Amino acid sequence: MSEVYAFIEAEKTTHNVALLCRLLKVARSSFYAWLAGEKTRLARRAADDALAHEITVLHLASRGAYGVPRIHAGLRRLGHRVNRKRVERVMRERGISGVTRRKRRSLTRPAKRAVPAADLISRDFTASAPGMKLVGDIT
Repeated sequence: MSEVYAFIEAEKTTHNVALLCRLLKVARSSFYAWLAGEKTRLARRAADDALAHEITVLHLASRGAYGVPRIHAGLRRLGHRVNRKRVERVMRERGISGVTRRKRRSLTRPAKRAVPAADLISRDFTASAPGMKLVGDIT
């Protein structure tokens, strides 16, 4: 929507604002509200740039390992009152990301063509005398 308002801002010297708003089907009051908020948007962008600089410093100090939670904790330790979601948004917009841990691999996997061991006692574990049937269990 801000592209429409930016277009109206650029073309208001050649055409009437009311006519442009009517043609683009936007309310004239919303265009003027967008125009009034320009100063606030510039201030927020400047604050985000300053925050991005602090985030970059912490990220480089961690050799690129820290993600959003640790960066947020580091900023809080430095005395910055900033929301975690804002840190996440600024890092995402600037392409800053931490190192994710690798997925844990299973060490023991059964072979696809393995043949199960033969059942030599036919699942009968009763013995007539001690030492006649010796069995073992891997568990």
